[in-house]
Amino acid sequence: MVAPLHPLIVLVGPTASGKTSLALRLAQQFNGEIVSCDSVAVYREMEIGTAKPSLQERALVPHHLIDVVWPDQPCTAGDYSRLAREALTGITGRGRLPIVAGGTGLYLRALIDGLFPSPPIQPGLRDRLRNIASTRGPAYLHALLVRLDKDAATTIHSNDIPKVVRAIEVSLAARQPLTQQWQKGRDALTGYRILRLGLDPPRPLLYERINHRAAEMFERGLVEETARLVERYGYDCRPLTSLGYAEAISVLRNESTLDAAIAHAQQGHRNYAKRQGTWFRREPDIHWLKGCGSEEYIAVEATNLVAQHLETEQLSQPQR
Repeated sequence: MVAPLHPLIVLVGPTASGKTSLALRLAQQFNGEIVSCDSVAVYREMEIGTAKPSLQERALVPHHLIDVVWPDQPCTAGDYSRLAREALTGITGRGRLPIVAGGTGLYLRALIDGLFPSPPIQPGLRDRLRNIASTRGPAYLHALLVRLDKDAATTIHSNDIPKVVRAIEVSLAARQPLTQQWQKGRDALTGYRILRLGLDPPRPLLYERINHRAAEMFERGLVEETARLVERYGYDCRPLTSLGYAEAISVLRNESTLDAAIAHAQQGHRNYAKRQGTWFRREPDIHWLKGCGSEEYIAVEATNLVAQHLETEQLSQPQR
């Protein structure tokens, strides 16, 4: 007898599109638990610049894959996939609905589609690439990735040097773009029937929300939070290259004024939202919701889609 498939909800969208709000509402309505899909929210002690759900929101519904590693510990897409799959197993084992919510496309793909076997890396290549980044700048290194794999470059921020380096390493080692290698030998997620929901608010509204959120992070003390992290982990700590923290560091180093840092962070988040949109539009079978997750009509539309998905799931179960 074939084992029944567990329902799984996946909620994606650009930064500041209201994923947290909608995921919370769905989880409360359908007895769910939320699995974060965010490459920075996995780090402890990084609160303001990650836009994690608040402690009050996390108290309403169980959350997973938030605060799982320290900032000086690595957390790869493979690590995320393993931990997230363990979380999914636990959630379904408790008879609850798993809801994966976030905007890190690579982590989501690793979770659902699996990863490809990594080719052997040329000795010394990583150090040479890092030296290029330090001498010629992150933008120059990112331009190399664009030449090797334009699709991968659209999803990786130029300031995220470790990810850029890794993508170049793997592309050169296999003599094939990283994104093409993702199609080989993957250990895909099985046992689930997935409903994919995507938030797609109008661009002017999204940019307004992005600008407000970025400014609010600095008002809430992002520079002070970054200073504490630098004191403990140093300027070279990888998560501190992420958006918001990188601009806060420029203030700490007197390389930028506060106003300029805010404007740069706003622009960076807007650019990131564009890359997220490009990535997720390539994903299959997404039901696009034309608004923000905090808007009532969007919440109603999403609720109806989830209810239909669960109803179909029940109908598909064998009768006893």
